[in-house]
Amino acid sequence: MGNQSSRISDLLVHALDNLSQGDFKRFKDKLSHSALKGKGNIPQGCLDNAKRIDTKNLLMKFYGGEAAVDVTIDVFTQINLRDSAAKLKEGKEKGYRKKYKEDVKNKYEVIQNMTSLTTDNVILNRRYPKLIILDNPHHAKEREHEIMAMSRRDKEIKTKQDCSVVTIDTLFTRDKQGQTPQTVVLLGAAGIGKTMTARKIMYDWAVGELYKKKFDYVFYINCRETNLIEQGSVVDVIFKNWPNTNAPVNEILMKPEKLLFIIDGFDELRFSFDQTENLCADPWEKKPVDIILSSLFRKTILPQSYLLITSRPTALEKLLQCLECSCYAEILGFSEADRKEYFHKFFGNKNQARQALQFVKANDILFAMCFIPIMCWIICTVVKQQLEKGEDLAQTSKSVTGVYLLYLSSLVKPVSSNLKQHMQANLRGLCSLAAYGVWKRKIVFEEAELKKFGLNQADSFPLSLNKDIFQKDIDCVNAYSFIHLSFQEFFAALFYVLEEDEETMEDSGTPKKDVKTLLENYGNSRNYLMLTVRFLFGLLNEERRQIMEETFSCKISPKIKPDLLKWVQTSQQKYLPLSNVHQETCHIYNLEEFHCMFEMNEENFVKSALGHFTALTLDSNKLTQMDQMAFSFCVKNCHRLESLCISYCTFAFEDHGEDVLPRRQKWLYQIQHWDEPKHSSIYLLCHVLKDPNCKLKKLELVNCSLTAACCRDLSSVLSTKPTLTELSLADKVPGNSGIKLLCEGLKHPNCKVQKLRLEYGCIAGAACGDLAAVLRTNQSLIELNLNGNKLGDSGVQRLCEGLKHPSCKLQRLCLFHCKLTDAHCGALSSVLSTSQSLTELGLGSNKVGDPGVQLLCEGLKQPNCRLQILNLSLCELTAACCGDLASALSTNQTLTELNIGGHSLGASGVQRLCEGLKHPNCKLQKLGLWSYDIIADLYAGDSRAMVLCGGLRFVSCDLRNLLVNCFDVSEEKHPELFAVKKIKPELYIW
Repeated sequence: MGNQSSRISDLLVHALDNLSQGDFKRFKDKLSHSALKGKGNIPQGCLDNAKRIDTKNLLMKFYGGEAAVDVTIDVFTQINLRDSAAKLKEGKEKGYRKKYKEDVKNKYEVIQNMTSLTTDNVILNRRYPKLIILDNPHHAKEREHEIMAMSRRDKEIKTKQDCSVVTIDTLFTRDKQGQTPQTVVLLGAAGIGKTMTARKIMYDWAVGELYKKKFDYVFYINCRETNLIEQGSVVDVIFKNWPNTNAPVNEILMKPEKLLFIIDGFDELRFSFDQTENLCADPWEKKPVDIILSSLFRKTILPQSYLLITSRPTALEKLLQCLECSCYAEILGFSEADRKEYFHKFFGNKNQARQALQFVKANDILFAMCFIPIMCWIICTVVKQQLEKGEDLAQTSKSVTGVYLLYLSSLVKPVSSNLKQHMQANLRGLCSLAAYGVWKRKIVFEEAELKKFGLNQADSFPLSLNKDIFQKDIDCVNAYSFIHLSFQEFFAALFYVLEEDEETMEDSGTPKKDVKTLLENYGNSRNYLMLTVRFLFGLLNEERRQIMEETFSCKISPKIKPDLLKWVQTSQQKYLPLSNVHQETCHIYNLEEFHCMFEMNEENFVKSALGHFTALTLDSNKLTQMDQMAFSFCVKNCHRLESLCISYCTFAFEDHGEDVLPRRQKWLYQIQHWDEPKHSSIYLLCHVLKDPNCKLKKLELVNCSLTAACCRDLSSVLSTKPTLTELSLADKVPGNSGIKLLCEGLKHPNCKVQKLRLEYGCIAGAACGDLAAVLRTNQSLIELNLNGNKLGDSGVQRLCEGLKHPSCKLQRLCLFHCKLTDAHCGALSSVLSTSQSLTELGLGSNKVGDPGVQLLCEGLKQPNCRLQILNLSLCELTAACCGDLASALSTNQTLTELNIGGHSLGASGVQRLCEGLKHPNCKLQKLGLWSYDIIADLYAGDSRAMVLCGGLRFVSCDLRNLLVNCFDVSEEKHPELFAVKKIKPELYIW
């Protein structure tokens, strides 16, 4: 209060000192004749001889501090000193902002230290390292994830090129279209750091480090607390944030464009938000709280204000119904560098931090889980307690459920048998409360609800419930919630697996333990029950069942395992087309069942669930590192697996530690971390593929944004997995360095790959030298597909050198869409005349032209040529090349199939070609002559149309059937071809 009075005193003195003597005299005169603030006026006798300091004292004494400033502004305005009034008003508002910022700073500077049994506080900045935030994540409406960010089927997810890493200070900056977003939705999985980020924004704004010029006021709305409020207004939100009841609401509302409302935890709101009528436009108007929030979302109230809304992605569909326009960002969690920073901040002690970090980094699963802040906190808590007790760190669990269970176990002290029974009763009550809350979509509980389940704060597990005082109308009520929503979901899962006792069974207030209903509801919604179901699987792990019995003297029933197995099997069948239900390929669009099996972490369960499948296809997913762990675990235990195809997936959350650093600091980071191995985004998958029990034969990765580091890990698989005979990559990312690393594995003696596909931008000319070395070395490789790559002159030349090597065993080479020209055909012709293994060459959709065909035919005519199949479709050929082809056909003794479709060869060209076909030495069995212009001419009755019965490969089915039914080779219409067919009836022409 003293600081406030001093600030007001200084404001008034400054305002009065800036008046001229004449203006000061007019001010006092007006002041003595005006009844202001309902208190009358200061007697003129007191003001006549009053100096400026005296006048200030009279104002404060007569009207009080805040009112004295308002009175002075009114008098200034009445005597036309508008500049002085404006300056004093601005000074008053600055004072309000300064006071508010001081209060916000004090309020958000500390956070409760949940790792301490005394629940003391720690400084926010000592615990909050930066989090990776991704701008414009792939269409969030189609995505749902909880503990990890996992995606649903989304065909539009191709690459990460539309996303960029942002920071909290750039959330409200102009986008590429020059628009500044007014509403930003900050998405994040459970425990990823949404609330901590919201608190950090409040604190950084208050200390002047964030949005200093952007926002005059930032107000925080806690959705969990809001559930307890029935009615209110936007003004009430301001009052709730203000340190006292003297908030300058009118001044604040005069500049709505300078206001930011942070709405934290939208997914925790219990309202449906389906009402679009009777919305509010007046910030003073009191309405049901869901109407107030909906009005803010829909911009019917304070439309110029800004909103930052945090939410789990599972609630995004509901949120989208309320928002007119918004942009999205997604918290991905800690980078590897951030995890290290967090460990050091958490432990404080350098030696402990180093020891803990060394242990956790040695466990890939634990270290990966640490990218989620709440998991990092729990793991640090458990490891710290184990270090302080001198216990074996190796006992730390490798799953989310296991870590939660270990954390809760660490809070329970040894008790007598009598107290154990009391503890069991409390545990059951806690689990019943949690399940009740999950079904009711309720996360804040009042005392009456706790008593309903036999709970009270003192006897409940420490740190399981938080107690806060919430404002509900005029009365204060005690309200409780679990320390984090994920803990409520953990206890809810535990409710379903605890063996019942007689007392529990007779309690009508306890929710029914109907697991089938739980799974059915989850299968239909795939949202708020996600984490509960995962924990349900995790708690049925045999090792965790023993921990529950030893620590809490409670038994977990395994009776529901068959129900879970049936659910997984049924869920997988739902993703199969009806015609494929009995086939052995599993098409995966949602990894949720894989996460559930990973939580259970029992190999036999996975074998039973996936034992029927020999092929897995994962399509259109954005995979976090946790997704990869779950998927890899199931792949490892799918022992009949022979084929794995992953397409249009992104492997998110590689180590961005270096990427997010300013350019000047990157070199220092590189020096400090030069000796640390860099795991790629597919490291976990490659690790399980190298398992001796894995018998994979085919691996396909299509448009998965692979990096050079990914190729290094794939190379390691190639050198250790002799069962792998087919590898297919289609990606533009790896680059020459990546292909070089891949080729090292292909050259390894243990590599038995027979079919290799590197398609559509996967390889450039510079890498063809490495590929040529593979051709010279690898004795298993018989098929190479390089479709869609721009190889260039030097690339083709290097490739051909490898193909001509005596050790090369390649039989099939595909070079479709490789931007080849006649300039490259000389080198290819040399291969044809040299290679003793090459039997098939595909050059379709290249600008080979007639000169290129001439060169190729020179190779075909050489006696050493072994080619059997040649594809020159869509290669810009004319009738001029038909003579060279006819010459080659009459000479070559091995060519059995020729495709020159897609060209208009004319009558003269066909006639020349037929001369070669009729030659006794011609061995051709199949000839492709399909042509778009010939097909079009067919309808006009052109007698030169030469499309015969057979398959028109690039034409619609209806048209193909039409041609087959209405057209055949006849002597009248096609004398040249009829003559050929008469001589060689076995020749198949299409």
